[in-house]
Amino acid sequence: MASRIRESGTAGCAYFLGFIGAAVYYMSQATGFWMGVLGFLKGLVWPAFLVYGLLKFLGV
Repeated sequence: MASRIRESGTAGCAYFLGFIGAAVYYMSQATGFWMGVLGFLKGLVWPAFLVYGLLKFLGV
C-alpha cells in the first residue's frame, strides 16, 4: 500500500495545485456568492473541462 501512495504522490500534487489554480480562477470571475460556490465546484472537476476542451479541439 505504501508503494502505491509514493508512486501517485506526484499526480496528486499536480491535481491539487491544478484544483487551487482553477478554483481561484473561477471564483475570481464570480459576480456573486453562489457563482463563487459554483466556481469552487468547477475547480473540483477542472480535469473534465480540460479533457472536454481537448476533445472538442481535436474534433473527436
